[in-house]
Amino acid sequence: MSVDHYENFPVASVLLPKHLRDPIKHIYWFSRSADDIADEGEFSDVWRLEQLQGYREALAQIQNGHLQLKADDPRAAIFTPLAPVIAQYELPISLFTDLLTAFEQDITVKRYQSYAALHDYCKHSADPVGRLLLHLYNELRPDSLMMSDAICTGLQLTNFWQDVAIDWKKDRVYVALDELEAFGLEPSYIGARCAGTHTDPAQDVQWQQLMQKQVSYARGLLQQGMPLAKRLPGRIGLELRLIVLGGLRILERIDQVRYDVFNARPKLGKTDWLLLCSRLLTTRF
Repeated sequence: MSVDHYENFPVASVLLPKHLRDPIKHIYWFSRSADDIADEGEFSDVWRLEQLQGYREALAQIQNGHLQLKADDPRAAIFTPLAPVIAQYELPISLFTDLLTAFEQDITVKRYQSYAALHDYCKHSADPVGRLLLHLYNELRPDSLMMSDAICTGLQLTNFWQDVAIDWKKDRVYVALDELEAFGLEPSYIGARCAGTHTDPAQDVQWQQLMQKQVSYARGLLQQGMPLAKRLPGRIGLELRLIVLGGLRILERIDQVRYDVFNARPKLGKTDWLLLCSRLLTTRF
């Protein structure tokens, strides 16, 4: 199980209420397709930003009540079914444009100086997903939104710690530079570990101490948001429990490999799912 915020989108899950499966599917495809524009293929940054601007323009048309896309416009497959979902559930357009801001940032920003900068990124890249789902479930109490943000940011950070090596290949570092500096490290340490050329055991200890702190921080966010599962009715509350427990298990796996995310990406296998099913019955939310 990845804890990437789109892979955790409960698309067409049997745990979802049937009437919400299509709306969630259309929101997902908006997010997935925009994310692919930012990340996939060999396109130029200029092309990627132009395509995302096209998504902004389509959202503006929806907000103004007049979506006008030709049938042969590639955006039509995404936005034509999305428009009535936005109208029916009164979904804030700002949550969709926040996601686009994050995708644009993926193209233009490769390093983050501080946790504040990381949180600002997660505010756009992850938190809108949870808030959109809460709008569908009509659970809009302020503290519910805050718990959702904690879960989504926690999952996003978990994905960062899980994918340090993968992100390096994309020239991205999501460990805050301030945090690296505090533990006597530089981004070049990550590059050396990815290349297999690092030979300083002392720095490896510093990396372990650094990542222990990062993992603990993400775990705290997930635990902070856990009570939200009790507020969501029936099967969707069960799904949220599984998502949170899955994120927590990934963090456990990172601990277990002593933060060596360079040689073996921590992920969940069959035995982990059995463990999650057991924890689903015994964990208090």
